[in-house]
Amino acid sequence: MMFKVGIDATPVRGKLTGIGVYTLNLINALSQLQEIENFTLDIYFHPSVKNWLKRNLSSPELLCQYPHVSCFPIPVSLADRLAKYSPFILPYFEKKLEQPDIIQGTDHYIFPYQKAKKIMTIHDLTFIKFPEYSTNIVKGYLERIKSCLSWTDAIITFSENTKQDIAELLNIDPNIIYVTPQASRYPSNYLNPQLLDNHRQVINDYLEKPYFLFVSTLEPRKNILTLIKAYEYLKHNYKIPHQLILIGKKGWDYQDILDQIESSQCKGDIKHLDYVSDELVAIFYSQAEAFIYPSFYEGFGLPVLEAMTLGSPVITSNTSSLPEVVGDAALYIDPNNYYELAEMMLKVVDNSTLRKEMINKGKTQANKFSWERTAKVTLDIYRSLTA
Repeated sequence: MMFKVGIDATPVRGKLTGIGVYTLNLINALSQLQEIENFTLDIYFHPSVKNWLKRNLSSPELLCQYPHVSCFPIPVSLADRLAKYSPFILPYFEKKLEQPDIIQGTDHYIFPYQKAKKIMTIHDLTFIKFPEYSTNIVKGYLERIKSCLSWTDAIITFSENTKQDIAELLNIDPNIIYVTPQASRYPSNYLNPQLLDNHRQVINDYLEKPYFLFVSTLEPRKNILTLIKAYEYLKHNYKIPHQLILIGKKGWDYQDILDQIESSQCKGDIKHLDYVSDELVAIFYSQAEAFIYPSFYEGFGLPVLEAMTLGSPVITSNTSSLPEVVGDAALYIDPNNYYELAEMMLKVVDNSTLRKEMINKGKTQANKFSWERTAKVTLDIYRSLTA
């Protein structure tokens, strides 16, 4: 039976965060599946408050390649308030969605469209489990999610660990929670000699010495202070020649991280690169001595998957969803123990056989994930709701 899907592409704007990467890759993979599967895909987005006030309702550039894109003409925050306080106005806006059978909200929200089955995507529950690692905006997700749960038919998340968190902390029937693992934005054959030649100057500027790599937003949850402390321990006690390269935009409450770098005796070897193109990030992944990801909590942990895809050995936390993503391909650490992290970093440096083994295991593990697989699992969920 043919059915129509409406997917909320609101996170696909500006410089993409992890939620935007997920949304865009899911849309792309679903769009390609239309050719062989019995469904049609419509894309809609809510404008930002800033664009709405300017009456700028044009499609984000990254969505212009798709044929069926429409603007749902109110911001998410206003739609949420209308649902609570003025529900009689909602049918006017429902007309903008062109009668889908399924709609999926991709960022902790779903519009209460009465004539469709509704799926809300929940990426993680940091704001409940670790409120100290959340901004006030993210903490506000809880009330919005609770409102949406009253009309949500199913929930999508990305790991069994997060599914369990959702079931327990939000008191949700696990039978309506579905797991669709994410995938790397890079295919396994992404790197090639031409790509390396195109960025030779940057490679010469930054990669003249071996380095440890971290890629993600600078914020407390990512546990960068522990990484810096472990790195300083190795530099002081073992005189390693390695740099520490941190790639990621400044998120929130990042000043302690910058202060730690500035006051470090190793600050000349600690580099923070704010925004870097996807091509350059891939090169940094591929050339790293090891990729370090000591995060306290992740709903999935996309950077570790990208690192394995591009041939970087991974050292990561033994918490939350991370063991599901990396399997037996990584070295695990207690994120609260900088000394243990330093030991694992030294282990990779000192043992080239282990490093090669980790690279091979990582690529094998990464091959288990693809956006086509994510889209097909998601499509199965759509079908189960329309059956």
